[in-house]
Parts: sequence; C-alpha cells; structure tokens
Amino acid sequence: MDVAAKLAPEIDGSESLWVRDLTLIDSAYGKLVYLAGLRNQDTGRYEHYSSSSSLISNLVASRTIKRVHEAIFKDWVALKLEKKKADIELYISGIGQVDKAELIDAWLRLTPYKNLVPASVQGPERQKHISDFEAILGLLKNVYGVASPDRDA
Repeated sequence: MDVAAKLAPEIDGSESLWVRDLTLIDSAYGKLVYLAGLRNQDTGRYEHYSSSSSLISNLVASRTIKRVHEAIFKDWVALKLEKKKADIELYISGIGQVDKAELIDAWLRLTPYKNLVPASVQGPERQKHISDFEAILGLLKNVYGVASPDRDA
C-alpha cells in the first residue's frame, strides 16, 4: 500500500510533504483518516497546508492526493476482515491518550468511518467498507466493553 511513494516523483517541492506525512502512518486505516482529512468538505478538493498559492499547482496536488486516496481505499476494501480488524487495532494503539471504550462508543455514534470513502467510490465498494467496519466495531465493542452507544453524549 505504498501508493504515495510511487506518486512522489509527480509532486515537486513542498507539495511532497503530504507524501512524507503519509509514509509516517503505519496503518492503512490511519492513511485513510489522514487523506480524508485533506479533503475540503465544501469543495471536495484535497488541500494540504504545504500547497503553493498557484491554482494549477493546487489542482494537480488535489488530483494526485485523490488518486492516492482512491488507491489506498481500494486496497483497504480488498483486505480480509481479519486483516482490517488488525489494522484498525494498530491504528487505535497509535492514538495514545484515549480511552478505547470511549473511542469505540464515539465511532458507533458518530460513524466517522463513512467519511473515509473517496467521493468517486459508490455502490458495492462503499457499502462493503461500511458493513465490514460495522462488523469490526461489533467485535471491538465486546473487546473493549462498550455496552451500547450513548446517544445522549
């Protein structure tokens, strides 16, 4: 899943900083969280703080990040459920000072995993991601002792 490193030569200078950031993330799920976080929810374009002020350069960077996001997502969807669960646990272990039961409860209530799907991905791949993630959440709910989502929180 080192798609970003393969595309790095297409990006010049400071715009390759997001590639460096991405390579520092151990889990595929973490990479999806990072890439989805670069997508502007108002425009759908991908933006990174290191982007230049040039509109053309920003559009090229956005398209490149979009392609990387789509490729990592497609690799993620193709993983077996057990590998996804292990990858999510790797992501959780890297978060640090967070109560894991609270995290799982928040994921159950807020469904942030739905926002990780690239906009271009529709239909079966999108649904597979959601249903697989919800199955994994069901398992993690038991592992971390989350009784049920607290809808009032």
